[in-house]
Amino acid sequence: MRRDRVGGAARTRLGRRFGWLWAAYAVSAYGSGLGFGALPLLAVLVLHAGPAQVSALSAVGPAVGALIAVPLAPWVEFRRKRPVMIAMDLARFTAMATIPLAYALGLLGFVQLLAVSAVVAAAKIAFNAASGAHLKALVRPEDLLVANARFESTNWSSIAIGPPLGGAAIGLLGPVTTVIADALSYLLSALGITAIRGREEPPPPPPNDRSTVRTGALLDGWRHILGDPDLRALYLNNLLVGGLIMATEPVLAVLLLRQLHFPPWQYGLAFAAPCLGGLIGSRLARRVVARHGRDRVFRTVGTLRAVWLIGLVLVRPGVVGLLTVMAVELAIIVNMSLYSPVLATYRLERTPEHLVARTLSAWSIGQQASIAVCTALGGLLADATGPRTALAVAGLLILATPLLLPRGTRPAPPQEVAAA
Repeated sequence: MRRDRVGGAARTRLGRRFGWLWAAYAVSAYGSGLGFGALPLLAVLVLHAGPAQVSALSAVGPAVGALIAVPLAPWVEFRRKRPVMIAMDLARFTAMATIPLAYALGLLGFVQLLAVSAVVAAAKIAFNAASGAHLKALVRPEDLLVANARFESTNWSSIAIGPPLGGAAIGLLGPVTTVIADALSYLLSALGITAIRGREEPPPPPPNDRSTVRTGALLDGWRHILGDPDLRALYLNNLLVGGLIMATEPVLAVLLLRQLHFPPWQYGLAFAAPCLGGLIGSRLARRVVARHGRDRVFRTVGTLRAVWLIGLVLVRPGVVGLLTVMAVELAIIVNMSLYSPVLATYRLERTPEHLVARTLSAWSIGQQASIAVCTALGGLLADATGPRTALAVAGLLILATPLLLPRGTRPAPPQEVAAA
């Protein structure tokens, strides 16, 4: 690890192996950016699905994927992490590649979209768990925030650039174009991870008792999270905030595309342009923590990311409506992108190495389940009352989530920092 000065500012260099991991993540993220909302768009534009079906696609697939990921957690924990990441990338590539094939043969159906969504969701959870564990072994504890901020900035920049290009590609080349790009990105990500050289430390040995692996090991991640008061508060807050924000995506897609007749490129732009705010927030994370402290970031920024969602109720047709969506999304994204790397770093600091994969899996599974439940309920409410009512309910409920944030957080145990 080195620190260079670029333009008067210190820049941390995290090494070649981190560079390959980051590059693999970037390729996958930009592919997913191009395919942002591709499955709901296919459901609306090709299969003519209504609000309940679109919400089901965004809810049932990830929920089933979360269930599949539960037994994968100890499997990931007790294996070397790079082969796991490669296997999950290849699984996502294979699943996504079935969509353009079925479309070309005239066989694309709603059930297939649900199945692909489930496979991709399960593989993503397992991949992220392995990646987080590998990152903790790859990067010094004092550089974890820098590394997580780089991943965060890459994620938001990919969403800023990808959806407009994806919308244009759909308009020019057809509705499955971005799905093909997304599938290929997973293949390239697998090649990038393969390029990471160096010996990977062996994983912790699994318990000798197979029944323990089947039962106890599955729940160890949740035991760790719920047994730590700070992680428990942050976890519950994140479940609700993430669930309510993501529940608005399919409802807003129906409102913008079907009721307000926004063309696909404007729909993509409405979500893409504000993502540039993610570059701002993620780049500020390290400085803000250094100046104001982690606890103030959790309390203040954690509150600010929850107050803007209600603004989506004000969306109207035309330029004013487009600007309204962009303004609301920008405010949410700036705060989320500042908050998320701080949370990710603290979560790794508070988690022993032998529990990292299971803890990250438990966190992701809970998040996916929350998104699934909130999205399904939002879709049913939108079907019964209209998209605006569903958006209003989500916007009001999220205002209560800051009450769950901890008043203060404890530092990582000294022995865990040393071990990392």
